[in-house]
Amino acid sequence: MKKVFIALAAVALLATACSKAPDTKVKVYGWQGEGGNTTEETLQADFSKWKSHGLDGMCYNAGHDLQKIQRAAKVAHANGMEYHAWIPAMLQGDMDSTLYAVNRKGESAYNVQAYVPYYKCLCPNQEGIAEFLTDLYGKVADIPEVDYVHLDYIRYVDVILAKGLWGKYGLVMNEEYPTADYCYCDKCVADFKAATGIDIKSVEDPSKCEEWAQFRCDLITKLVDRIADTVHAKGKKVSAAVFPGPDSHAKWMVRQE
Repeated sequence: MKKVFIALAAVALLATACSKAPDTKVKVYGWQGEGGNTTEETLQADFSKWKSHGLDGMCYNAGHDLQKIQRAAKVAHANGMEYHAWIPAMLQGDMDSTLYAVNRKGESAYNVQAYVPYYKCLCPNQEGIAEFLTDLYGKVADIPEVDYVHLDYIRYVDVILAKGLWGKYGLVMNEEYPTADYCYCDKCVADFKAATGIDIKSVEDPSKCEEWAQFRCDLITKLVDRIADTVHAKGKKVSAAVFPGPDSHAKWMVRQE
């Protein structure tokens, strides 16, 4: 009788578990940028609308303005949403010219940009960049209402653009072209040679050098680790806008792993 009772109890428990709704929920987020006429009232109107459509959080870009970030974060919380401070990382327009990435043609992204003028990409192998970004994201993480620091453009320039964009720029990208292949600055070339013994500038086709691709992926990863350590030390979290991956297109297209 005891065995029968245990069996029936197990069946009842299994039936309950199968009928119970899943505990997990896929969260839904929206992305929005600060406009020239943004006010607390316009933010309230926008965020309440997004919440009514089922969004759980906002990834909001208010630039580097800490006051505007805090204002938007407060409105997000007032509407029951997480706040992710959305800030591009490697694309910055007002840094020292020596800190920008250099393409295979020897052109600095400070002077010559691939695809569009705002693609002024920094070199992740420069200590000044790491210090600038950890300081910036650390200050954002200090804002009480910020839940996450959201990293965007935490990568290199697209050495291969998504195929849907080829027509827009009149391109056929069947190889890695020198104009969008970064970074060949003196420090990156020297550090890579010290680590591997390979002089990448003497390699006939650098796109075939797996060590070179991995070296650049690792530079991005190390930079993310430094940013994450800083943000986590403030009791906050990190989210990111990333390419599909890690082992599909991200590593190949933008050196992001």
